[in-house]
Amino acid sequence: CKCHGVSGSCSIRTCWKGLQELRDVAADLKTRYLSATKVVHRPMGTRKHLVPKDLDIRPVKDSELVYLQSSPDFCMKNEKVGSHGTQDRQCNKTSHGSDSCDLMCCGRGYNPYTDRVVERCHCKYHWCCYVTCRRCERTVERYVC
Repeated sequence: CKCHGVSGSCSIRTCWKGLQELRDVAADLKTRYLSATKVVHRPMGTRKHLVPKDLDIRPVKDSELVYLQSSPDFCMKNEKVGSHGTQDRQCNKTSHGSDSCDLMCCGRGYNPYTDRVVERCHCKYHWCCYVTCRRCERTVERYVC
């Protein structure tokens, strides 16, 4: 809340609600996603209800995530769902994100290789109309799933 008024008298108070940090919301969603329960439609009387596929699992709470179909395995090639898989894809060894070798290669490991890259460097602009550059060669280490 924030107070408004003459000399800080707080004759008017304005209050508002704020959202959680996006990082906290994302972490909560990921936790719920990883513990989601697979459900199926089961007739109960005249209506169908979503119940856990495995009957030995406790009933699902309203706050839990559920799913009807399992997600495809995007690590492996599957033309039916349009997935090219991650084999032979370049990954980033130092990253902790979705492009990291640990995550992208799905535990299959990765191979390092070096590549020579030729690029333009030390470029100079010459008055009116052209740029001259040198060609520089450098060695880059790459990683492939």
